[in-house]
Amino acid sequence: MRVLVQRVNHARVAVEGRLKGEIAQGLTLLVGITDTDTLAEIEWMAKKCLNLRLFYNDAGDRWAASVQDISGEILVVSQFTLYGDCRRGRRPSFEQAASPDSAEPLFAQFVTELLKSGLTIITGTFGASMMVDIHNDGPVTLWLEREAPPLL
Repeated sequence: MRVLVQRVNHARVAVEGRLKGEIAQGLTLLVGITDTDTLAEIEWMAKKCLNLRLFYNDAGDRWAASVQDISGEILVVSQFTLYGDCRRGRRPSFEQAASPDSAEPLFAQFVTELLKSGLTIITGTFGASMMVDIHNDGPVTLWLEREAPPLL
């Protein structure tokens, strides 16, 4: 599982020209899922995203507060292109990306795990062509990855 985390002061997503949702201060999470991902990766990644200290605290200390600590909001967008492999040729290969049939329920479970925090969680539409407007604060952008352990 791969997630591109961006600290934002505003973000929104539109599908087919219509605003689907928007957030104020918080995180935008661009989420890629691979065929080996399981509930363990989903749960780990949700906890990691919710608890990363990317914000200032009330005392003005840097990297001291999580999105939960500031009661921030989260925009979550599925993005299979995070598994695009551009090492060969000029066209990316998406062989490592999970098929939509297996990725969609895992993406939904990731959103469910985030919702347990009680924060406002907004999503795009899985598999749709979307316009995502991200006002990156900082800019702060982090790449998170969690791979399933190999089967023995």
